[in-house]
Amino acid sequence: MIEVESLTKYYGPVQALADVSFTIEKGEVVGFLGPNGAGKTTTIKILTGFLPATSGRARVAGYDVFERPLEVKRRIGYLPENVPFYPEMRVRAYLDFVASLKGLVGKERKKRVEKVMERCRVADMANKLIGFLSRGYKQRVGLAQALVNDPEVLIFDEPTVGLDPTQIIEIRSLIRELSGARTVFLSTHILSEASALCQRVIIINQGRIVAMDTSENLAGQLQKTARLLVKVEGPKETVQEGLRCLTGVVRVQEKAFVEGIGSYLIETEKTEEIRKALARAVVSNGWGLLELRPADLTLEEVFIKLVSEEQP
Repeated sequence: MIEVESLTKYYGPVQALADVSFTIEKGEVVGFLGPNGAGKTTTIKILTGFLPATSGRARVAGYDVFERPLEVKRRIGYLPENVPFYPEMRVRAYLDFVASLKGLVGKERKKRVEKVMERCRVADMANKLIGFLSRGYKQRVGLAQALVNDPEVLIFDEPTVGLDPTQIIEIRSLIRELSGARTVFLSTHILSEASALCQRVIIINQGRIVAMDTSENLAGQLQKTARLLVKVEGPKETVQEGLRCLTGVVRVQEKAFVEGIGSYLIETEKTEEIRKALARAVVSNGWGLLELRPADLTLEEVFIKLVSEEQP
């Protein structure tokens, strides 16, 4: 549904995108991750027809973004980071206006407006002025305008920025409900958001794609050692020394120590299986084994590692 090939963008002498290529299949929910200034918003503005590219190609829903921009816009729903609302308009009137711009007419337009208001949970605000809505409700109205034409592809740029925790949960729930039937391309720098919503992630840094895969596969590729998290009741220094002495252990890192109970991250050679030996060591020393589980790299750790490696 989205195909990007060798996309490059210059702002004067500054290169914002450098030979960016990726593909997103129908029905996928893909996170587009990167630090501020990495090129996320530039890519999205090119895909949605708001900016031209310097070079390269892009297709959305089967249409070339540069040759058939109107066909692309008919098939996408776009939620920019800052939605250009008309604060003096009421919610229903605004959504009706957006629907008319997207070519909906008559009873079908009215039906779509009422349906998206219900789905985005803004029906109770239908006659309220947009300028008086909370940030959370404005974001729901933004989602409603993106959905009003029942698009095949949804493109969201930082959909939860500036929201409080409750509002973030609500917006994520709405986005999750939309997945499956539609292709969703979600730009964010909030990594927990990508973990919660996305099947696959694309990581961009300094205008270049540095990784594309599931979070789990990326963690497996970058993780040079096996990792275990163990929680042990016992004297801190003695426990750490005992863990370090186990065959195959590369590193022991203290994560927390409270009231005689320590949490330790243990890195081991991938070829070594130390769980049985670890349990025996804890029991034989008279310590208490309270927790023992795998601790793969998180998406945050993967992201930091990839972005750090790309820094000049």
